[in-house]
Amino acid sequence: MLAESYPFYLANRPVAPNADLEVRDKFSGEVATRVALADAETIDRAIDFATRAAAPMAAMPAYARQAVLQHCVRRFEERFDEFAMALCVEAGKPINDSRGEVTRLIDTFRIAAEESVRMLGEVMPLDVSPRARDYTGMWKRVPIGPCSFISPFNFPLNLAAHKIAPALAVGCPFVLKPASLTPIGALLIGEVLAETELPIGAFSILPCRRDGADLFTEDDRLKLLSFTGSPGVGWALKSRAGKKKVVLELGGNAAVIVDADADLDDAVTRILFGAFYQSGQSCIGVQRILIHASIYEECRDRLVAEASKLKMGDPKRDDTFIGPIISEKEAQRLETWIRSAVAAGGTLLCGGARNGAMLEATLLEGVPDSEALVCQEAFGPVAVLSRFDDFDAALEEVNNSDFGLQAGIFTRDLYKAQRAWNQLEVGGVVIGDVPSWRVDHMPYGGVKDSGLGREGIRFAMEDMTEIRLLVIRTPG
Repeated sequence: MLAESYPFYLANRPVAPNADLEVRDKFSGEVATRVALADAETIDRAIDFATRAAAPMAAMPAYARQAVLQHCVRRFEERFDEFAMALCVEAGKPINDSRGEVTRLIDTFRIAAEESVRMLGEVMPLDVSPRARDYTGMWKRVPIGPCSFISPFNFPLNLAAHKIAPALAVGCPFVLKPASLTPIGALLIGEVLAETELPIGAFSILPCRRDGADLFTEDDRLKLLSFTGSPGVGWALKSRAGKKKVVLELGGNAAVIVDADADLDDAVTRILFGAFYQSGQSCIGVQRILIHASIYEECRDRLVAEASKLKMGDPKRDDTFIGPIISEKEAQRLETWIRSAVAAGGTLLCGGARNGAMLEATLLEGVPDSEALVCQEAFGPVAVLSRFDDFDAALEEVNNSDFGLQAGIFTRDLYKAQRAWNQLEVGGVVIGDVPSWRVDHMPYGGVKDSGLGREGIRFAMEDMTEIRLLVIRTPG
């Protein structure tokens, strides 16, 4: 179980000036532990430490950076059950999903350890004209410098890892603000990092109030801001970030297309997972389900029958599939959206009932495109069904969104798969599966309101580095 209280980490060291932040068990609602909160002065000191750590971090040889990451992998494996239960408590994440996230945490650091010794450059001929006859060029990547990270509540371990691990791999010091609702995962990572011999100031992990976190965004000593969260917050942060590079992962209302030739057994199983795993709290969770008219009724009826069987309850139980969402306020919001969709002409097919922060697996059909359940991000166990006759029209419907993170296509037609890849305005197209699928080394990110830049270790490493060119003249 959780400790009675947790410190924050300032310049690699645990500090506990207070225990002001209550962290609640999201299922019981009881206070599970307390966490130290950083004030603006502490954040300023952390950035100063990170600035001073930039040179020694950049000077670390690749094998030393790799050793730090490998240490983390070993310790995460040793503390697997502890990490999973902490996640289950602080996020209300069903225990099987929690174990899956710890596995991904380990994968992310392992991939980063591998990539840390593969920061390649290139030798390039410059003699493209007579004036450059005696010149040779080469370039390498160098760390961008101190980084600012802001991570969300829904994947407290792995989405923090997708910022921390590539920073360590390239040699960037960082300051991290975890979500106040779920700070424990990041602090547990901090416990493990504190066991290593990273230069002082290499990392600070600082839970703080949102109104005290301006320095994470605005301080010019920081050279990159990586934020994962809501579009409203993310784009506002970008506007205040000044000269620093900004990477945003802002979610979406992901769609899946089920074409007439799909294997329905497989499609139904995967769509149920995509819509309701993590209790629907995933940026790439299935929210819009487009089904070919020739199979619509059968697919709909099977989805409804299976969704109605999903067990909801205590996330600590192995047989629980749907646990609480992050707060009762968010559950109330979704309940309001469902009622609005029905009032606008939609049909509730299953679910819709709320008990505190618990919301049943919910499916609707016939919901107008203007309703929030279609055009905004639900971020809960709710999905909307619609039918289509023409595949290209379905692609247009997927694109009829302000978001563009990932999309899934169930088809056996190679040419349709190619058209989807060419035409869909999203960061990733997944053929034969739901948009909710991700492996941690692939380029992951979106377009439009879904964000800016890409995560996935190698791609995040590119964002956290700059190209430095060397030109050599050999006098003739």
